[in-house]
Amino acid sequence: MNLEYSAMLVGMVVMGMCGCASTQRHAAEPALPGESARLKEAVWRETFDVNKADLAPTGTNPYLPIQPGKVLKLAHGNDRLTLLILRDTKTVDGVTAGVLEEREEKSGQLIEISRNFFATDRNTGDVYYFGEDVDNYRDGKIISHDSAWLAGVNGARFGLMVPGKPKVGDRFYQEIAPKVALDRVEVVSVDETVKTPAGTFLHCLHLRETTPLETDVSHKYYAPGVGMIKDDEFELAEMP
Repeated sequence: MNLEYSAMLVGMVVMGMCGCASTQRHAAEPALPGESARLKEAVWRETFDVNKADLAPTGTNPYLPIQPGKVLKLAHGNDRLTLLILRDTKTVDGVTAGVLEEREEKSGQLIEISRNFFATDRNTGDVYYFGEDVDNYRDGKIISHDSAWLAGVNGARFGLMVPGKPKVGDRFYQEIAPKVALDRVEVVSVDETVKTPAGTFLHCLHLRETTPLETDVSHKYYAPGVGMIKDDEFELAEMP
């Protein structure tokens, strides 16, 4: 990483907590007492010591198992969010990655289909994020590919999506694509109890997601052995 890009990231962190580029983000949250000072001192990991030869397109991370055919269906009112692990793979930045397709519908209308590229470390269970292809829709037609990025292209690098053994207080970048995607998360809890229409889940992972590119905050919850069960307003609607 060059000094210019490093300085850019440090500058963006000091600007404070921001939000992510998804359509289901929360508005900016009020700062807790002492939070501003804490965030200024926060260190967000942006480089990861991993041997690419150890990365596989499938894996058994308890919070994000990459197993072809696995599907999760989340809902919020008439809106739907469907997550499906495809049988396809894609080579990105020299790594064969598995593909998670994310399909978002709003009141029955297709809004976005993204194909997210993940690779799991065979030794640690860490899941790394190598980018995404994005199709944005309006009235049934593709209107743009905004938010798409690939590690190894235009200065983008892979990030850490979900650790195999997350620890409270961990802070790291999931996406590192300058001016396109800079999502980062803090591990809030590894022992949350979360109620959804599909049931109540124990010992869940809670990630607080922000980005220097916007001013919103997003919260995601993952249940061990299941995967993502809550993405802001979207909740798991039925058991897989």
